[in-house]
Amino acid sequence: MIVLASLAPFIALAVVLVFLIAILGSSVRVLREYQRGVVFRLGRLLGDPKGPGLFLLIPIIDRMVQVDLRTITLVVPPQEIITKDNVPARVNAVAYFRVVSPVAAIVEVADFGLATLQIAQTTLRSVLGQHMLDELLSERDKINQILQKIIDEQTEPWGIKVNVVEVKDVEIPTGMQRAMARQAEAERERRAKVISAEGEYQASTKLGEAAAVISQNPIALQLRYLQTLREISSTNNTTTILPVPIDLLRAMGGKADPE
Repeated sequence: MIVLASLAPFIALAVVLVFLIAILGSSVRVLREYQRGVVFRLGRLLGDPKGPGLFLLIPIIDRMVQVDLRTITLVVPPQEIITKDNVPARVNAVAYFRVVSPVAAIVEVADFGLATLQIAQTTLRSVLGQHMLDELLSERDKINQILQKIIDEQTEPWGIKVNVVEVKDVEIPTGMQRAMARQAEAERERRAKVISAEGEYQASTKLGEAAAVISQNPIALQLRYLQTLREISSTNNTTTILPVPIDLLRAMGGKADPE
């Protein structure tokens, strides 16, 4: 009993020291470069956000809410939409945003991440429902810019900056996919026929120009005739057909003119 009585002051001192260390540890905060702390003192906002670095809080009186300033990736779940041309589709997207005003992100909205997600979902359905299916497939960059602008305007009062919104996948019914495949095949056939017709037209134009040149220079026809003979003789043929000019046959079978 005497020993315990003599150690009582030291035990009390140790308890006080442990309590002080605990209080000091709870009052010291260290935030990284990409973190900020919104401090409330007795429920009232206390000035500008704290951090980065080391700072002190008053235990029990001050409460801090930590905010991350890095870009956050927000995956928008697949949404069922009806396009402007009444085609059902299933679309999902991804958005990238960050907190630019920690105070507004904490004070103006209860959960800025959830709120941004809800805004992204409703905006995605609304905007895509105003476009044709062909526009969703071919003008995706334009639609992404429209989505980013609308969502950013709605989240600006919350201190949120939406940098990028990307439509990832557009799923359409199987029947529509087959119809689009047939349409694409028909388009390719049409282009092939147009290219073939254009080639025939250009070839006929060149042949007409060549005929006009030969009609003005008869010797050109003879040169072409000799060139054709050379091409025929250069091949390994067992039979060679030599075309004879009609004028030569007439000269050989004709009669001499009377004197």
